[in-house]
Amino acid sequence: MGFTLHEKAPKPTLAILTVKDSSRVFRGNLDNFLDLIKTGERYGVDVYVVTTKDFSISNSEMYGYRYRPSANKWSRELVPSPQVVYNRIPYRKMEMRPEVQQTIQACKRSTSIHLFNPSFFNKWTLFSWLNSAKESKTFMPDTLQMNEVSDLSQLLQKHPVLYLKPVKGKAGMGIMRIDRVNPKGSSGQYRLSRLHDKKMVYSYHNGSEDIWQEWERYSGGQDYIVQQGIALTRFKERAYDLRALVQKTARGEWSVSGIGARVAGKASITTHVPRGGSIDEPRKLLAYVFGAKEAKNILKRVRNAAITLATQIEKSSGSPLGEMSMDIGVDTSGHIWFFEANSKPMKFDEPRIRQKSLDRIIQYSLHLINNRRRR
Repeated sequence: MGFTLHEKAPKPTLAILTVKDSSRVFRGNLDNFLDLIKTGERYGVDVYVVTTKDFSISNSEMYGYRYRPSANKWSRELVPSPQVVYNRIPYRKMEMRPEVQQTIQACKRSTSIHLFNPSFFNKWTLFSWLNSAKESKTFMPDTLQMNEVSDLSQLLQKHPVLYLKPVKGKAGMGIMRIDRVNPKGSSGQYRLSRLHDKKMVYSYHNGSEDIWQEWERYSGGQDYIVQQGIALTRFKERAYDLRALVQKTARGEWSVSGIGARVAGKASITTHVPRGGSIDEPRKLLAYVFGAKEAKNILKRVRNAAITLATQIEKSSGSPLGEMSMDIGVDTSGHIWFFEANSKPMKFDEPRIRQKSLDRIIQYSLHLINNRRRR
């Protein structure tokens, strides 16, 4: 009696894209990569790390890295060409290198590979995109690009508090704050606050020209935006904002994976944890001011706003996106404001959000793979 041997179907493949490093195997959050590999195993997806140096579009195999628990180390070996590429190149400067851009552009052109989140966001570009659509414009603080002194003076006349933010900033680095004040013993009408060596440094100024010169001294030649300061709701006299993780689901639709809260450190001008902020529970913080029922309603509105914003960002970018984190503020009247979006979210420390984020990366990758198979 004859019988037929059936070849085992190959596993779906997902490559985590990063760059080589001189002091260790490759750049990026290695623990994050390992968690994603383990999550892939649960879903039957072959997940591995590939550097831009080893990446090849034309071959059916390339060199990549798998983690070998028995040896407690990463092993460089031949891996199959990926169906999905997850861009986790950690820094803008690295992403802009010609050889890295070559790999990213090749992935974008490929008909056999899905690349999602091809690049970092630019703050000014984001605000331009979101201000251009009526659905998202309602969440936008007054914002201008810092091209000349008149940009600064224009907003200085309209708002008592302004923030100066690097267009390509990360984790709150380089942010400065301007307050309209009348300090005793000083002729300055405005106070400029900036963080230096984890301490706040203050200087007082008479007007926009004076502030502009001080900003130029400490801006490091970076492009900046100037933005209306929002009177954020507070918890025990500390401002906070909400950090929403928005990801595509197994059906390829935007959904909020979770919302965390980041409370500003004492005398800090930002809520970022590396700059002295701390993590807390959103509903508790909102209920402190608005009460439990309204806090629940505000969180529902924040979720809806985050999906509206993600949809508009993806539409304007012209590139397929799979995830982003957002900094969202709630002011004292309960209005929702958009501050920032990051196309390469850092790990969320909240365990429930963390696990859901890993699941959704794999689920969305499977959605991309399965949809291509059906075409």
